[in-house]
Amino acid sequence: MFCGKIPPSGQNDIENPATTPPKQQTSFGITRRAMLPVSGIAVLMLGSHQTAPAFASQSLEEIRQPPNPVASEFMDRAFEMREIAVERGDQAYGAIVVRNNQIVGQSWSRVVIDRDPTSHAEMSAIRDAARRLDDRDLTGTVMYSSSRPCPMCEAAAFWAGIGQLVYGRNLNSAGSPKLCC
Repeated sequence: MFCGKIPPSGQNDIENPATTPPKQQTSFGITRRAMLPVSGIAVLMLGSHQTAPAFASQSLEEIRQPPNPVASEFMDRAFEMREIAVERGDQAYGAIVVRNNQIVGQSWSRVVIDRDPTSHAEMSAIRDAARRLDDRDLTGTVMYSSSRPCPMCEAAAFWAGIGQLVYGRNLNSAGSPKLCC
């Protein structure tokens, strides 16, 4: 597993307990990995400090709905969001949130353009849906994303109440969101 450190040449990637540093823990004795779901909740509830003021002052543009509201059309829209991300110089990810066959939130990856490591396409789509519905409870929704959501995004989908995750052109189901760890 790659953890950001490249072992010196000649060493294998099997961890040696004698030389492996202890896992970083918070002051409460919890590993940083265990804090991931909590951080997803905080980001979802608080939003990004850089993007929230901009969104608050903008009127929300109406979302163009597909003529035939089926899963493949929704995934096409997620991939349209992905293309917007690439055109704007960001990472190639896109996501939408659907309720009752209507797109209620959509976004592309905004990590690079917003300089915000939490502005993944899925997180931004959840924020967009919550703003548009004026409710943080997204129960009864399905998220379509261009790739499988990372643990942070899946945790945010869990806390938002999203019922189903679908990803990729083949409409792979990731089931209902779960908390990692």
